[in-house]
Amino acid sequence: MADEQLKQSADYGAEQITVLEGLDPVRKRPGMYIGGTGPEGLHHLVWEILDNAIDEAMANYADHIRIQLGADGTVLVEDNGRGIPVAPHPKTGVSSLETVFTVLHAGGKFGGGGYKVSGGLHGVGASVVNALSVWLVAEVKREGTLHTLRFDYGKADGPISAAPIPKNTKDKWLSTTRNGSRIQFMPDASIFPSIEFSSKTILEHLRNSAYLTKGVTFTFTDLTREDELLEIQPDRADYTFYFDSGISAYVRHLNRTHEIITQPIFAIDKQTEDYRVEVALAYSDDFNERVHSFANNVTTPEGGTHLTGFRMALTKQINAYAKANNLIKDVDGGLSGDDVREGLTAIISVKLPEPQFEGQTKSKLGNPEMRSVVDSAVSEGLDQYFNENPQAAKKIIEKSLLALRARVAARAARETIIRKGALDSMALPGKLSDCSEKDPAKSELFIVEGDSAGGSAKGGRDPRTQAILPLRGKILNVERARLDRMLSSEGIKNLIVAAGVGIGDQLDYGKLRYHRIVIMTDADVDGAHIRTLLLTLFYRHFPDLIKMGHLYIAQPPLYSITKGKDKKIWAFTEEERNKIIQEIIDAKLAKAKRGEVEEEEVEEASIDGAEAAANVVPAGGGAQDDGLMAQAKKHNIIIGRFKGLGEMNDIELWDTTMNPETRVLKQVTIDNAERADEIFTILMGEEVSSRKRFIQTRSKTVTDLDV
Repeated sequence: MADEQLKQSADYGAEQITVLEGLDPVRKRPGMYIGGTGPEGLHHLVWEILDNAIDEAMANYADHIRIQLGADGTVLVEDNGRGIPVAPHPKTGVSSLETVFTVLHAGGKFGGGGYKVSGGLHGVGASVVNALSVWLVAEVKREGTLHTLRFDYGKADGPISAAPIPKNTKDKWLSTTRNGSRIQFMPDASIFPSIEFSSKTILEHLRNSAYLTKGVTFTFTDLTREDELLEIQPDRADYTFYFDSGISAYVRHLNRTHEIITQPIFAIDKQTEDYRVEVALAYSDDFNERVHSFANNVTTPEGGTHLTGFRMALTKQINAYAKANNLIKDVDGGLSGDDVREGLTAIISVKLPEPQFEGQTKSKLGNPEMRSVVDSAVSEGLDQYFNENPQAAKKIIEKSLLALRARVAARAARETIIRKGALDSMALPGKLSDCSEKDPAKSELFIVEGDSAGGSAKGGRDPRTQAILPLRGKILNVERARLDRMLSSEGIKNLIVAAGVGIGDQLDYGKLRYHRIVIMTDADVDGAHIRTLLLTLFYRHFPDLIKMGHLYIAQPPLYSITKGKDKKIWAFTEEERNKIIQEIIDAKLAKAKRGEVEEEEVEEASIDGAEAAANVVPAGGGAQDDGLMAQAKKHNIIIGRFKGLGEMNDIELWDTTMNPETRVLKQVTIDNAERADEIFTILMGEEVSSRKRFIQTRSKTVTDLDV
């Protein structure tokens, strides 16, 4: 044994140490630099180049930034800033332009005086984009000269070229007298599974950037015209964002489906030494909190010291004003942070010289000094705002008092339920058919619609790992309900108990009893409504279950197709159904052509199980579908259309929807929380006009309406 270990040690020498040079580490491990090679990583390439342009704007050198998606899959980002330096770099010996795009951690963000404030932390943006592209072309305008450098797979294709800017050019970027940079690149399809960009994602990112960089024009040119951009000038390829009021306009945008009850919108913009604090806030007639924080225009979804400073100031100043004006009485300890943030919409944007983010994803700001800087700025601003706008201050305090009373009522309701044992993990709901597996990572909870589907699911499940919770009817719409009313709903209470995580201030995701929670409802209008009600519940009160990837939607088949004595074939869409039917017909015709004897066909009346309950699909889906359905009938192909899970027997439900080997599950994600929040408000809120408009604009996309 010792001899073998000595031999292995001898084989492991200096020649086994791999040294990756230049940009090779990026191509070898792209996830380390852009977080992954999926859609988020692909769009991260755009954000890296865009951030460089925004840095020029934040330094007051640029006022126009444009992104263009090319019909060939390329991306172009241009600005009218100072232009990337092109002179030879003293350390690398090549042009500064080539250095920026070929050397990791090279840029104007490391104390060299290039940028006082920057969104970039690691300085790897431009070089990483270059490394992960098939080709990249950098153009720089400086003092009437156009400098151009092309890269192939991260390496410069020759030296930098320089030529006078041509006169009378039709290129708008070239024709202006200002300097600037223009970067165009083609992502490497061998690294990214898909190199198709989402116009909608880029538009939303640009819009938010425009809010945070007031006075700067952002333009998007879409030459692919493939994405559905129905809500923003659908007949044009150019989209422009410009907000003179900056984050105040952002607050109004976030409340476009709600009524703002505090006017005017509170806004401050304060510069203290090297730190700039911008905050805007308003209260709406909603129960939910919408607070977004940014540092140097980089979103910080996990908050940080700047968010902590804001919350401290908000709670402190509201309590101080309320007590000074005798607006709160008999409130021990005053209003809490949760109380004063109900219905709050706020944007906190700070700019600082050396931001300390947690990791390359920059999700949380760590600079300790920003807590006191923001606290001081917001405290001073709120004190002035409350004194100048006493009606707005009174409405904020009244809303906070309502939140306090609801919180007390919810606690009392919860304690009453706990005393009765309903939220005790030892007193699981009677309707829950639990699994025997105790490891949450191996356990699944299926939330099913009604006792009929629940019976089929219980009979067809794997009792070791799959639990079944049938819901009776539709649960409460929690969009406009506080916690105390929610806990009075039997269906919601059973779901909370079954999941095991608690709710409100007792929420503990570590107690989750199932790592897969699957919503399994019928494929009809009622099923869709129940699914939406459940999604609203999870999104509003258990958002981290979604973020951690624990929530799924089952995809039961819509059609069963049977030919002769063949086994049933399941189809999940109309297109898949038609394809299967055509394949069966083609196979039969091929057999007949070869003179083979067709198997004895089964009479339609002998089909049992789901077909006995399902509707036979009628013709009427267009001339092409009519013809296909007629052929199917001629060839004795039986087509069943499922409207409810209860129409399937145990075996069918297991085979199609619950068997991990054959089922299709859709994982619920929050790709854009702001957009998701808006959709939930439209679909489940009280304002009918927004919901009606939403339905009308999308009515043409409905292909299978069941009424």
